[in-house]
Amino acid sequence: MMPDRKRSVPIAGPAPEGATRAMEFALRAPVLEFRDPLAEFLGVLPPAGRFRYTYWDAVRLSGHSCPTVAGAYLMTVRALGALYPGEVPVRGEVEVVVGGEPGDGSAGPISQVIALLTGAATDTGFRGLMGRWSRRGLLRFDGELAGRVRFRRADTGRTVEVMVEPGSLPHDPSLGDLFARSMSGGASEEEARRFGELWQEQVAALLSSDPGRSVRLREIESGR
Repeated sequence: MMPDRKRSVPIAGPAPEGATRAMEFALRAPVLEFRDPLAEFLGVLPPAGRFRYTYWDAVRLSGHSCPTVAGAYLMTVRALGALYPGEVPVRGEVEVVVGGEPGDGSAGPISQVIALLTGAATDTGFRGLMGRWSRRGLLRFDGELAGRVRFRRADTGRTVEVMVEPGSLPHDPSLGDLFARSMSGGASEEEARRFGELWQEQVAALLSSDPGRSVRLREIESGR
């Protein structure tokens, strides 16, 4: 089930277990639910059962929370909302093309988050069972897309292209100085703590925004 994209996500709430209070927003971000026919076949999910993913799952995969991780999560939310209006997305049946190369600063991390959510994988992915449920080759890279990501439903061919809107990320003017001081080891304990709080505040603001405004989306004609 897709989240209500018209509603702003509240930031207040309990932090995930073991996380700092700065991560209180992680469980309030849009939640993604998927059907997964492979999981049903292998007895992991009951018929019509669902996997449920939160932003905290993306954080645990990445080992950190940043605008890139949040952007990848929101792009997936926005794209699947457009591809599956009123439906539950099907994991393993979405093809993804990530703009950039695997070794780029952001394309690789973005692809990992999207792979976690959609099940799409590169040539190292699950090859399927007797020609069914293959995840291999559902995710690839294209340097010409430049920061954009394309999602395609394998069953219908419907394709959308998404990207995080430039300027959608709020910025505290003190963040740059605190970042430099923290990285150099010159920050006080209070300054280091404050840097982490400000860093996560900008991520929280991005995740609490309306995906329809923070993520640009366009339909791609079949065959393009």
